[in-house]
Amino acid sequence: MDKRRLSDSRLANIGACHTCHAFNVYHIEFKAITRRAKARFERQDWHGLHADAVERLDLYKKAVDPVVTRISVLLGGRVHDELVWAGMKAVYSSLIAEREDWELAETFFNSITRRIFATVGVDPQIEFVDTDFDAPPTAAEEPLYRSYSPTTTLEALIETILVDYPFAIPYQDLQRDVRFVAGEIERHLMNGGCGKVGGIEMIKSVFYRNKGAYLIGRLLSDASRVPLAIALMNTPQGIVVDAVLLTEDEISIVFGFVHSYFHVETERPFDLVHFLKTLMPLKRVAELYISIGHHKHGKTELYRDLLHYLASTDDRFEIARGDRGMVMAVFTLPDYDMVFKVIKDRFADPKTTTRQMVMQKYRMVFRHDRAGRLVDAQEFEHLQFNRDRFSEAVLDELLSVASQAVQVKDNRVVVKHAYLQRRVTPLNLYLRETDAAGARAAVVEFGNAIKDLAGNNISPGDFLLKNFGVTRHGRVVFYDYDELCFLTDCMFSAMPQPRNDDEELAGEPWYYVGEREIFPEEFRTFLGLPERLRDVFTEHHGELMSVHFWRQMQARLMAGEVMDIFPYPERKRRSRGG
Repeated sequence: MDKRRLSDSRLANIGACHTCHAFNVYHIEFKAITRRAKARFERQDWHGLHADAVERLDLYKKAVDPVVTRISVLLGGRVHDELVWAGMKAVYSSLIAEREDWELAETFFNSITRRIFATVGVDPQIEFVDTDFDAPPTAAEEPLYRSYSPTTTLEALIETILVDYPFAIPYQDLQRDVRFVAGEIERHLMNGGCGKVGGIEMIKSVFYRNKGAYLIGRLLSDASRVPLAIALMNTPQGIVVDAVLLTEDEISIVFGFVHSYFHVETERPFDLVHFLKTLMPLKRVAELYISIGHHKHGKTELYRDLLHYLASTDDRFEIARGDRGMVMAVFTLPDYDMVFKVIKDRFADPKTTTRQMVMQKYRMVFRHDRAGRLVDAQEFEHLQFNRDRFSEAVLDELLSVASQAVQVKDNRVVVKHAYLQRRVTPLNLYLRETDAAGARAAVVEFGNAIKDLAGNNISPGDFLLKNFGVTRHGRVVFYDYDELCFLTDCMFSAMPQPRNDDEELAGEPWYYVGEREIFPEEFRTFLGLPERLRDVFTEHHGELMSVHFWRQMQARLMAGEVMDIFPYPERKRRSRGG
C-alpha cells in the first residue's frame, strides 16, 4: 500500500477502524477476566483472583501498544498530521456512537493520540477533551438493577433478594443471615427516623474484591433513599453475610481511593457509575470509574474535573501542608482535594534511591492489593497550567528542586510528569491539631494500618508519622512509597545487647545494620509519638514491637495464606455466634 497515494479521509478511516477493532478486543478480554471473579470466589481461589486483578491491570497497555505501532506504520511520515487525526477522530466517533461503553472507547482513542503526539496540555482537534455526546447515545435495553416491592415481611423481602444471587455453594445458614440483614435495616431506619421500607433496588451484578463479595443497592423508605451494601464471605461452611452497611460514609469507604479495584460485570459503565453516585454523592465520578476497574477512563474524568475546577476559580497552587519530602515535591490547590507529586531532581542523604526506582515503587502499588491503606495514584504526563496560577515563591521552589519535572515555557508551566493522589491530613499534623480523643483514635488506627499493610506483604520501609495520613473518614493510610517493599524481603531482628559501657553510651549504633533490617523494639521511640500516645500505641499494638509478630507474619505470607482485611469496622461484622 502506497500511503502517499491515500487521501486524508482514507487514512482516517483505516486508522479509526484499527483503533475501534483494538478497543473491541480489549473490551472482550476485560470482560472475560472480570467474569472469572464469581468462580474464583466460589472456589476460594484467592491467589487466582489476585492474578486476574494483575492481568486486568496490565491489559490496557497490552491493547494500546500494538495499535500505536500499527497506526504509526500506516501513517508513516504523516503520523503527526493533525488534519488526518482530526478526520480519524470524527470517523471513530461515529463508529462508537452505538456502543454501550462509548465513554471508555473515547478514552482509548485519547490514549493512542497522547502516545503518538506526547501532547502538552490538550488538543480538542485530535482527542476527546470532553465527550462527543451530550447524553448517553444509546438507551439501556434493561435497567442494571432489580426492583423489589414490600412483601408480607421485611425478612421475606430480604430472603428473596439473597436467593436472587445464586452461588455454586449454599449459604451456611440462610435464615440466620436473613434475620441479621433485616434486623440491621430495621434498627437503622428506626434510629434515623427514615420510616418503613417502601422498596429496594439492587444492582444485578455482584462486586468482587479480594476475599469478599458485595451486593449493592438502595432502600426506598418513606423519607429518603438509603444506601445498602451486603458484604458476603465464603467460609469453609458456606456463604455468610458478614456485614450490612447502610450509610454513605460506610459505603464510601468500601469504594474508597485506598482499595484495589472491584471486578463487576456491566454492559453500561456509565449507568453503573451514576447509580453508585446516588449512593455516594460526594465521591467523584472519576473515583467511581476507577473503583470498578476502568482506571484509564477514571483518569480522563479526573483530568476533566481538574480543568472544570480551574475554569471556575482563580485559585493558585501552593506547596502542600506537611514536612517537605526528601524524594517528592508536593503541591496542591487550596480548595481542591488532590495533591500533585513530582519527583525531585536529587535526593538528600540518606536516600539512595533513583528516579526510576521511585517510579517502579508506584507501579508496584498500582499492581499490588492496596489493603485499604495505600493511596491510589494516577500518573499524568505533560500537564499544562497558566503561569499566573503559581506564585513566584512556589514556582521558584518547584524549579529549584524538580526542574526535570516542572518547566516554564512563556506564560505556561508544564509539568512533564506527576502523580495525582487524594489529599489527606499528614498524621503528624493531625495529632498536633486534633483533640485528645481524636489523637487516641488516630494512633489506634495507625497501628491497624501497619497491621493491614503487613497482612498484605507490605512494609512501608519508613514508619514515620509524616508518611501516613488521615482521611475524612478518620482512616489512617500510607502515601509515601519510595522506601516501600515486600514484608517478606525484610529482616526483623532483636536489638543487639551492648557488651560494655562504651557501646551502651555510644551516640551512634555500634552494631551493623543490614539493608532492610528492622528492629521492632525501636518502634516505641522511633515512630515519634508523644509519650502519652506511645502508651496508647503500646496498649493496642504492643505486639508490633516484638520480633515474633513480624517473623510469624512473614511465615504466614510465605506459606501462601491470604489474610482477611475488611473495609468496614469490626463492630459492623455479624457475630460468629449467631
